[in-house]
Formats: sequence, C-alpha cells, structure tokens
Amino acid sequence: MRAVREMTSGSPTGAASTLDVAALRRDFPILQTTVHGKPLVYLDNAATSQKPQAVLDTLSRYYAETNANVHRGLYQLSEASTRAYAEARLRVKNFIHARLKCEIIFTRGTTEGINLVAQTYGRQHVKAGDEILITHMEHHSNIVPWQVLCEEKGARLRVVPVTDAGELDLEAFQRMLSDRTRLAAVTYVSNALGTVNPVKELVAMAHARGVPVLVDGAQAVPHLAIDVLDLGCDFFVFSGHKMFGPTGIGVLYGRAELLEEMPPYQTGGDMILSVRFDKTIFNSLPHKFEAGTPDIAGAIGLGAAIDYLNHVGLDRIASHEAELLRYGTELLHSIDGVRILGNAAHKASVLSFVMDAAHPHDIGQMLDSEGIAIRAGHHCAQPLMERFDVPATARASLAFYNTREELDALGKALERVHEVFG
Repeated sequence: MRAVREMTSGSPTGAASTLDVAALRRDFPILQTTVHGKPLVYLDNAATSQKPQAVLDTLSRYYAETNANVHRGLYQLSEASTRAYAEARLRVKNFIHARLKCEIIFTRGTTEGINLVAQTYGRQHVKAGDEILITHMEHHSNIVPWQVLCEEKGARLRVVPVTDAGELDLEAFQRMLSDRTRLAAVTYVSNALGTVNPVKELVAMAHARGVPVLVDGAQAVPHLAIDVLDLGCDFFVFSGHKMFGPTGIGVLYGRAELLEEMPPYQTGGDMILSVRFDKTIFNSLPHKFEAGTPDIAGAIGLGAAIDYLNHVGLDRIASHEAELLRYGTELLHSIDGVRILGNAAHKASVLSFVMDAAHPHDIGQMLDSEGIAIRAGHHCAQPLMERFDVPATARASLAFYNTREELDALGKALERVHEVFG
C-alpha cells in the first residue's frame, strides 16, 4: 500500500483542485468530533450523509422563529411557514429540473415514494398475468413493494441480471421487456456496488415498448446532476438525508398526467377540498398525496441542503469524488486479502469489499475502534449478496468532504485487520 500512497500523494489536479475540501469540512460540525479518542473518519455516506451548519441553522431558525402549521393559518407565522414550505418545493423542482412544481410530492423518503407508486399506480394498472421488471442490484425498498403487489395481483416479478463486474445486462433488460410489462423500476446508482446505470438508455428502451419507468435516485442525488426531463423517466424518488438534508423527508417526482390519474395514497387532512358524509372531493396536486401535517421543517431543511449543494457545485463534487474513488480503489487493491465487489466502468463513490480472513462485521468493529465509520452487512441488497456468493460486504462510501488522508487511515486500519485475522 505504501507504493500507492507515494504514487498518488499530493494535491488533486485539474477540476478537483477547485474544491476547497478543508474549508467545506469546517461547515460540518460533526466532522470535528472524535470517536474512541480518534478523529472521526466518516465513510458511511451511502447510509446517511452529515449535515452542514447551514442546514442545522435552517432547522433551528424555523422552530425558533416561524414554527406554525401550513396552508390554513391566517396569521403571520403560518403564512411565513407556508411560504417557506412552498419555496422548498420550488427548490426541489429546479434541482431535478422538473417541468411543474406540482409534480414534486414530499414523502418521508425513497421507500415511501416507491410504496406510494406501487399502491396507487401499480394497483391501478397491474393485473393477473402482468409483469414488473426490476434489476438484481435493487435495494430492498425497490424489491419488496413490487413483490407484494405481484403477489396481490397474481403478476410476475422479473429480475434483470448483473454481470460479474456488477454492471446491468442491457441486452437482457431489452429482451425481458414485453407486452406484459406494466412498469420497470431501476436504481440509478447501486448502494451496494456503486454502479451507475445508464438510466436514460433504459428509459428509452422501456418507452419504446410503452413501459413507464420509476427510477430510484437515492444514491444519485448527492453525486450527480439530475434532469428528470432529460432522463425521460416517469417517476423519480430520493431521500433528503442522503444529500446532506434532514432525515424523514424525501421526494417523489411524477409526471403530472400520471399523478392526476392516481388515487390518493393516504387520506385525511389537507388532501381534501371538501368532506361530506356522502362524498369527499380530493385536493389538487401536489396536496392530494400529502395527507396530514407534513414534515415542514424537513422540507425547508431539504431546501437548504439543495442550496448548499448548488453552492458547492455538483460538477466540482463529481470531479473530487471521482479522484477519491480512483485513489481508494488503488489503495484497496494494494492490501493483501482485500477483494472489491463492483468493478463497473462507471461508478459513484462506493467501495464495497471483502477480506479473506475477516468477516465484514469484524472489520467494521475494528475500524470503529480507530474512529473510522463504515457500513458492514448486506446493505438491504440480500439478493445481490447472494449473486456474488457473499453473506455481506464492508462498504466505505464517500462524500465530497472526504479526503485522501481519511482513505489512508482506512488503508492502515485494514492492514491491521489483516495482521490480526490473517
């Protein structure tokens, strides 16, 4: 591993050098903390990312200065809260380049967004003998809702295979689309492998057969610029907490013409225009899908996270993270007994690996004693683990605030794991 460090040490060159990582790290209070007396090295960003001070201040300011329920209050605090909530929706619309603000539905996260589509659009359009197409690299949240729907309707769940490199088999995807396919649900970026799928190409294939597409963008939004109109997808879901925003807030984007035809997912307050005992008239988009008091602070905090990402610049983020991924990949390859799973030509910031002598859980615990936070387990992708014949992996996942020095610390700790268990 020493050779790798010597070969690649020094400041990143090119576009990545424009990202002042040291200054950005000061925006994240938790990165200044210690764990077991060691400086925190946070490498579990695919599970949840840390929050900049700007987001923390936005949440605190909302609760301290403008906390009130939205939409129905005729007083200053409620009007201010309603305005900030509406502005957050506009920020999301612009961030993913949606056509209309009403196409942005606030949810609790990616999982709820997928379930919303499954229980509304899915129940409307899937019948016995129909098929839903997913891939072998999906997160459980993009497997189980479709599995349940297929069992309920007597439909068939079909799974597109992945190659040994962790890439989607595009020929199989096209071949498995059929006249019976009612929906394709695909991940943009694999949380377990880091593979970046050619979503625009997949959407075009599906649309050529008249099949709508839902894209799980949870792992894409922190790393890639998103343009849902350019992708052409029909639904796009993601979570705030993976893109430096609060937990408990997420987004479902859907084409307005589809959302208009879908029945409500939940019923109650704010998703109605009028209620009588003999008849309820539902509200217009997006309110039809946002029953009850929403996570107002979460939505406003998500808006602040989007502002922060735009300030940093997704192009600069992508360049810096690509350099980190290259460096980390070479570093792990240099350590005896380490094998990386997922070697796709196009990857985002995930290093998923196993060691010959140590179980991923042992790796995770030993690294924690050094202040290094990684994820160890099946990453809610058990079918993918079975595909690669492993029970679990250790996963280091990167964000723009990570550094080469932190990856060096990871490498040194893994060498100690090898010494102890090897």
